[in-house]
Amino acid sequence: MYKLTKKGKYMMNDVNIKKFVESLHKSYSNDENKFNWKQIVKVFKTSKFDNKSEVYNWVRAQKAGRGAYIIPLSSVSSSVTNNVVKVDTVKSESSNLDVKSLIPIRDSNYVPFGNYKDLETIISSKQFYPTFVTGPTGNGKSTSIEQICAKHKISLIRVNLNSLTDEDQLIGTKTLIDGNIQIVEGPVVIAMRLGIPLLLDEIDAGGANTLLCLQPILEGKPFYFKLKNEIIVPKFGFNIFATANTKGKGSEDGRYIGTNVLNEAFLERFAVTFQQEYPTPSIELKIVKNLMDSYKCKNDKFAQTLVKWADVIRKTNESGGVDETITTRRLVHIVRAYSVFKDIDKSIQLCTNRFDEATRLAFIDLFDKVSNNKETSAPKPSESEVASAVVNQQQTVSA
Repeated sequence: MYKLTKKGKYMMNDVNIKKFVESLHKSYSNDENKFNWKQIVKVFKTSKFDNKSEVYNWVRAQKAGRGAYIIPLSSVSSSVTNNVVKVDTVKSESSNLDVKSLIPIRDSNYVPFGNYKDLETIISSKQFYPTFVTGPTGNGKSTSIEQICAKHKISLIRVNLNSLTDEDQLIGTKTLIDGNIQIVEGPVVIAMRLGIPLLLDEIDAGGANTLLCLQPILEGKPFYFKLKNEIIVPKFGFNIFATANTKGKGSEDGRYIGTNVLNEAFLERFAVTFQQEYPTPSIELKIVKNLMDSYKCKNDKFAQTLVKWADVIRKTNESGGVDETITTRRLVHIVRAYSVFKDIDKSIQLCTNRFDEATRLAFIDLFDKVSNNKETSAPKPSESEVASAVVNQQQTVSA
């Protein structure tokens, strides 16, 4: 069998492990002493051991990352007590961080709206209150949390999830540093130690099984960090915020491809859920004008036209007239394009090219009607007339 000595080294009292390590290096020797599971299994199957379960358990203990195992040949000697890889006890990554560097940069152009006040109340209280924020793309879900932390000078760790995000990346993993296996803590553990908010962005893009590792943490109780055999008590101020385009039920219309159906028990651990909508036209006009002032391309008429154009398209989208919409983020892109090219038509064209041809032409035609660029003397059309025109234009192009 094997056991951990006081010095942090494994002792092997069975020749089975020695035989396995020697066979592994004979077949797949490399300078990094790093092996994958496929190589290990092949050696395991072709070797004869008196106690295979013992060797198997020992190998699993040498894991140093996803699919990687560090097993140096030097870990085996002819002595009765053979030393395997030393596992150093390292300082917490949180002790090496400059916490102030984690404070988000304040955006002077930001205009609070939507759930800002409620989120500010939660963040300012520093109470543990897991919060889920959902809503359509490009409407400032993550930005609002960042800007609240920036305003109050509160450090924040933001993690963007995807289908490849695993428990090692969130909680912690083993890695090889200077020939020794060291434990690298993940953002979740670091935020718990520092007592700061953790923002899990696009949480519905993460795998349902992976996210289950967060369930005990979402309860706010002491967390058992198995890599260090340590109980971590979250420091006051720690909280978890999650943002997503869905409510964890997947995307039925396919607009948010890559999102997953999340575990109901996982979702139930969030105390509250906020539905973030697009800003009202008056708020969005402030956002656009602030950006124009910042980029030194002030144009009040253009700003008003952009906001009205976006509002009409969103209403048409909600009624099922068009499949696409214009987000607040898209308006920011258009303002930036206008600051670069100094050309309204070109800015609209470049920033609507991401849509299919029928939608793009319909949106451009709608913008012309809203701004009355073609017929300046004609009376401005009503919102219903404009919405009807964009639907007809889209149907004409599609046909």
